[in-house]
Amino acid sequence: MDLLGGGLFDLAEKRLLWLDQRQQVVAQNIANADTPDYQARDLTPFRTLLAQSVAPVPLAAPQAGDLPGDPAQAVPIDTWRLPDGRAPDGNAVSMPAELTREAQTEDAQQLVTNLYEAYAGMVRTAIGKS
Repeated sequence: MDLLGGGLFDLAEKRLLWLDQRQQVVAQNIANADTPDYQARDLTPFRTLLAQSVAPVPLAAPQAGDLPGDPAQAVPIDTWRLPDGRAPDGNAVSMPAELTREAQTEDAQQLVTNLYEAYAGMVRTAIGKS
């Protein structure tokens, strides 16, 4: 058993590295918003990369008092897509979409950082180093 949560810290580090790369791609898209024939780019979604690199974890059997639910009805997190339209000069960068992606990336970075710090604080408390 991993008492220090190495798996959690590794996952947080991988997520932060992916978010850093995504921020660079979004910044490049924004910088090329007026470049003729430029096609906006994005990274493979993190959840896809994670699903490819981690063995699936079996679900626990339902317990008395659990709320009913159907995972097949879950709404995907990433519900928007870049527009297929292009400007007359062939540019396919949508500034509202890029700014939305930038805000989502910043929010995700803050969330992962907060979770990382909170878990590290719990580990320090557990070992008496608070």
